[in-house]
Amino acid sequence: MKKKNRIFGKVLMVLMIAFFYVPILYMIVFSFNDGKSLTSFSGFSLRWYRHMLESQDMMTALYTTFSIAILATMIATVVGTVAAIGLSSSRKVIRNLMEQVNNLPMMNPEIVTAIGFMLLFITFKIEKGYVTMLLAHIAFCIPYVMLSVMPKIRSLDPNLADAAMDLGATPFKALTKVIVPQITPGILSGALIAFTMSVDDFIISYFVTGRGVKNLSIVVYTMSKRVNPSINAVSTLVVVIITLVLLMINLVPVLAAKKSRKTNAMSHRHKLIPALAVCCVVAVVVATLKHSSGGADRPFEGQTLHIYNWGEYTGENIIGDFEEETGATVVMENFDSNEQMYIKVANGEAYDILVPSDYMIQRLIEEGYLQKLDKSKLDCFDKLSEDVLGLPYDPDNDYSIPYFWGTVGIVYDKTKVDLKDLEREGYNIFLDQKYKGDVYLYDSERDSFMMALKALGYSMNTENQAELNEAYDWLVTCVETMDTEIVTDEIIDNMAQGRKALGLIYSGDASYVMAENEDMGYYMPDTGTNLWSDAMVIPKNAKNPELAHAFINYASDYDGAYDNSGYVGYTSSNQEVMDDLSGKGGDYEGINAYIPRTDNENDEVFVYNAETKKIISDLWSRVKIAASNAG
Repeated sequence: MKKKNRIFGKVLMVLMIAFFYVPILYMIVFSFNDGKSLTSFSGFSLRWYRHMLESQDMMTALYTTFSIAILATMIATVVGTVAAIGLSSSRKVIRNLMEQVNNLPMMNPEIVTAIGFMLLFITFKIEKGYVTMLLAHIAFCIPYVMLSVMPKIRSLDPNLADAAMDLGATPFKALTKVIVPQITPGILSGALIAFTMSVDDFIISYFVTGRGVKNLSIVVYTMSKRVNPSINAVSTLVVVIITLVLLMINLVPVLAAKKSRKTNAMSHRHKLIPALAVCCVVAVVVATLKHSSGGADRPFEGQTLHIYNWGEYTGENIIGDFEEETGATVVMENFDSNEQMYIKVANGEAYDILVPSDYMIQRLIEEGYLQKLDKSKLDCFDKLSEDVLGLPYDPDNDYSIPYFWGTVGIVYDKTKVDLKDLEREGYNIFLDQKYKGDVYLYDSERDSFMMALKALGYSMNTENQAELNEAYDWLVTCVETMDTEIVTDEIIDNMAQGRKALGLIYSGDASYVMAENEDMGYYMPDTGTNLWSDAMVIPKNAKNPELAHAFINYASDYDGAYDNSGYVGYTSSNQEVMDDLSGKGGDYEGINAYIPRTDNENDEVFVYNAETKKIISDLWSRVKIAASNAG
């Protein structure tokens, strides 16, 4: 029986180790993959490490991550240790109360702490950025240090400091020569925990940052919309750094003890050696990650351009090339939805360029948040496709220059879905029981209601309450009878891997899916779809509109537009780029999703209506509740 228990224990241990470390090993292996796939290894390559090193965004994020982690760890360790020592001499009631207060930040959900910090900085009008992120990290690291140091202090003889001072030591010497050496293991443990928590943090950092300051977690989050193997490379680098830190923590004391040829345990002062060594190594790594640039006299040397754009919506080289050509520094912030972007703009956040969608541009124009473009500074109009100019939200393009455009349609697995079913049923295929449990809906109230309204033969811009209610009933039927899964950007990778038969998707994402998996197709029903566009606009409170005009020209020119569209997969507004990428030898040759349909009279552009939007938002929330109950 005991033998069986030992075998079971060993098997369980192996399984636990595999559970923790196989994903890390998998990530490391695929960081050397020549292709973009996360499931098929196409050959050894350092391609993604090269891309990582060439990406200013990633290098800056690594610098920010480790510089903040080092500073926060050092400050939190000192403050936390001093606070713990001070509390040990306090009255029991005060000590117990403060210990409970210290535990609160660790017990609170991170989102609560994050919102608290955000409101604090807003209340005192502290501009969010590097300093606010550092302050927040120091604050949430201190409790972990105190929690590690307090048990070591409790284990000390309470008369130790008094004895040292009786023997002639000053209070400071008693602290540094007697107390601190005794609690060094607790201090080091607290410092390591603080460092790890700081490097790992996303939620608090996301809420307290601003002005384009991003740590690694935020960058990875913005890159997660689609497969980007550079994530594997940068994550592997972090694993290597952390591994080196752990090795130094464990090996340096052993080597020091061996060198001193002492048979007894290593003295406490030697335990400070690895800590100093770790700080030196990480500082060197951070220093190598910090990029600086210089150059000859350029038109916008030393100026800064603030852009607010969707995540993973720019090419690999456009920002760096623009900075190199102009001498300007581009600070890019990312949003997840038009509504998130609107809130920041409405609250007075200053950006030089925004990239909202059509209906949001209409709203921003109507509410007076945008300035008219100076067309004398723009030379891009003759390069743009006529099909994406003069759209209803800005008929004379007084406020906007198209960035990407496309449609919304059905991505489908050609091995599972009969094209005749699509042609016969259109969007109603999402109610076909043949595909029950094999369907994705996109978590977008606009596009989901567009699909339902078009399936019923109505305009997607209808303001008729009865028609909206019919669309609601259609969607409820879909989620209740089809085991529908409502997803966001994970639909991209999931469909590329063929996990479902059908999904509602943006054409640019469909282009990527089809490029990754030849079994995938894209279909737009004849009943119509959403012909959407995202465009570059300049807010009224922009601090550098002249530089903004220069970037609009650059992003609309061939090189910038090609880099953008080739990398992201969405259709370029530059006609020549669109022709080259979709033509013979182009990245999207034969992929019908890349070329937006422009000859169907049932296709529409969204028109913003505040009252209708409110109704649709409420109905969509009820659809999601129905989906949750059905699941």
